[in-house]
Amino acid sequence: MERIVYIKSYNPPKIDKNEILRYCKAVADDATLSLVDDCIGEAEDKLSYNVCYARSFVKIEEDNVDLGFCSVKSHSLARCLEGCCEIIVFAATVGMGIDRLINRYSIISPSRAVIFQALGSERVEALCDAFCKDLKNSLTDSEESFRPRFSPGYGDLSLEVQRDIFDFLNPTSKIGVTLNENCFMLPQKSVTAIIGVKKNENS
Repeated sequence: MERIVYIKSYNPPKIDKNEILRYCKAVADDATLSLVDDCIGEAEDKLSYNVCYARSFVKIEEDNVDLGFCSVKSHSLARCLEGCCEIIVFAATVGMGIDRLINRYSIISPSRAVIFQALGSERVEALCDAFCKDLKNSLTDSEESFRPRFSPGYGDLSLEVQRDIFDFLNPTSKIGVTLNENCFMLPQKSVTAIIGVKKNENS
């Protein structure tokens, strides 16, 4: 299968304040909600929403998973991709702006830094949800369905698979996401994931 890496930019998804509070384990009192609103206002124009993605084939034999661009042994991933013949691999990021806010307020206001950490997590998850919703909406019939996204570091899937995903997608040049020697991404609020594509039996 020929590899074509696509790039998509999104408008800001709707913010879920309850998710922000859940991420920072905060009580929804007036003072906290006011601080959350203040942090959202400060961060809004510093966030970007970008995704790059490509398709590949997948072959599974017991716990051995051939992703087309690499082979891994993972019982968790094999179960998630059971019955799939293709995958969509993607990287998503909300940019460096939120990292700068986290770093700045870690020194001058730790409480705000915690809110910005939670906001960044909520924002990148909302971006991933928007991308997955787009995939479902792109189907013109019922021939395909998608499995839940699965990221390196989940279950028994090694975080080191990040290196193979980066070689496959090259998100550094596509959307400005880099990978350090410990397989952590920069910007911090970035995600890579694999989505199984399943051919429905009635297709």
